Parts: sequence; C-alpha cells; structure tokens
Amino acid sequence: MKKVLSIALVSAMALTGVLASTQTAQAAVTNGSNVTVEKGDSYMSIAEANGISISALEQANGREVGGFDLIYPGETITLPGSTTTNTNTTTDTSADTQATTTDAAATTDTTQTTTTTDATTQSASTTGTSQGTFKISFYDPAVLGSNMGYSGVAANLSVFPKGTQLKITLSDGTVLYRTVNDTGTFANTNSQQLDVAMPSSSIPSYGVTTASVEVL
Repeated sequence: MKKVLSIALVSAMALTGVLASTQTAQAAVTNGSNVTVEKGDSYMSIAEANGISISALEQANGREVGGFDLIYPGETITLPGSTTTNTNTTTDTSADTQATTTDAAATTDTTQTTTTTDATTQSASTTGTSQGTFKISFYDPAVLGSNMGYSGVAANLSVFPKGTQLKITLSDGTVLYRTVNDTGTFANTNSQQLDVAMPSSSIPSYGVTTASVEVL
C-alpha cells in the first residue's frame, strides 16, 4: 500500500513539474510595440522581460501607477516608447519637407533675380536703326484734354508712321521709349522734331533739347 502511495506521489510531482514547465513556456508574446498576455503573466514579468519599469508600463496603458494591475490571457498590453518613435519620425519628415521647400524657394528667387537682371540688361542695351539727331519738345496730353497717356510721341507721320517704336536718348543721357501715336503742330511742320508726351511735373526745365533717335 505504501508502495502504491509513493508511486502516486511521484506521479503527481512529475505532473506538477510538467505543468510548471508548460506555464513557464507560456511567456508573453511580443508583437512589435504590443504584448499579448499569456497565462501566468503580470505587469512585473512583462516589464522585466522588456527592460522597462512597471510604472512606465502602467502609464502606457492608462493604469494607475502602483495600483492593482489585473490582466487576463489574450489581453494586449502596449509597450511604452512607440508613440515617441512615431512622433520623432513625423518631425524628421516635416523638417526634411521644410528644408526641401526652402531650397525650392531659394532656387525660385535666384531664377527670378537672374531673369530680372537679364531683362534689365537687354532693355538697357536695346539698339535700333539710327535716325540721326532730332529737336525734342515736351507736352502733357492731359493738359490738352487728351486721354492718350504718356507712352506716345507726336511726330511727322511721313517720317515716322503711327505705331513706330522709338528709342530717344536725350542730350543729358536720359533714355525714353515711345510709340508714335499722334502728330502735333510743331512736329507736323518740322520733320526733324518730336513732341514727347510727359506729365507736366516731369517735363525738364529747359523745355527744348536735342536727342539721338533710333527706330526699334
């Protein structure tokens, strides 16, 4: 009878050992930033297995720090740190995007500056067919009740037909670009005279001068 009891006791101990081994093997399964709770797990065992503090694990899962953490097999536990990593990645991406945008803006500004410089140089160096020296007078169309504006010049239309674009370089070096759009009394009777449209406030004090004229 004692022999039978001994055998039964040994069998029970062996079975207990197997169950304990099985239980130990059922550790929490880590999946990326989450942990699936297995039988026998606790917040302490999960924290130790992942090298984090219990309080950090509790905070990551909205638990009261130092409170009673009741968990069940199959439950998902979030490991702390995943949110911070995602935030840093987003920040780095935003910084790269901002740097790219800044570089593009700088390139655009450079291109615009170059284009403006080229246009200015071309405008200053524009030359046409020289027509010689002309007598230049000035008038304000608005004073005469005209709405023709200040982009025109009155000329002898037999010399410069309407629509002719002129480059007028005054004796003081001032360059004017005007389009023939009218003929005045003085210009009509003098083929070597031009009446340049200009606001009264801008008309030179000398009134009449000479200029070299080119057809563009």
